[in-house]
Amino acid sequence: MPIYTCPMHPEIESKNPGKCPKCGMKLVLKESLSSKKQNKNKNYKPLIIIISLITLTSLTISYAAGFSLKYFISTFMIGFFLVFSGFKLIDLAGFAEGYSTYDLLAQKIYSYGYIYPFIELFFALTMILNFQIKLILFLEIIIMIFSGVGVLIKLLKHEKFTCACLGTFLKVPLTYVTLMEDFGMAVLALVLLILK
Repeated sequence: MPIYTCPMHPEIESKNPGKCPKCGMKLVLKESLSSKKQNKNKNYKPLIIIISLITLTSLTISYAAGFSLKYFISTFMIGFFLVFSGFKLIDLAGFAEGYSTYDLLAQKIYSYGYIYPFIELFFALTMILNFQIKLILFLEIIIMIFSGVGVLIKLLKHEKFTCACLGTFLKVPLTYVTLMEDFGMAVLALVLLILK
């Protein structure tokens, strides 16, 4: 007989599909969850490829424009926000569900998970337009640090969560990579503020 469990709370088990009573995530077959654990390193492959492509594209564009660190960082951040918001928008409801399991604001206000991908998209578009860039960079620092704090709390509690950074389309484990991602973007925004 198949056993269903929660990816976030493996102690929750059920003979029938449904939702986790703790976090509301959809229960999955326990066998498929254990096979995913065996392929843990493979879960990072999409993230590595995507970040590498954004980096390579940013380097190429900034090189073609007469390389400068400021232009490279700005181009990288635009690419990051565009791509990551796009993955979230593929399954907005699924992203909001996953995001509410670890983001501090989304845990209190569920609808924030529906808004967050549009915030990232807004950041990308305003950076392209160079519109109110100092204010935008300041907002990026606040939001990325705030998002990172939620991840840090879950990691310090040793809770297993799936990162919603790439939406539900690609599954990436919530680990210190996610933490570096959030705080890393905040640091890049700070560097751009200093270079302005």
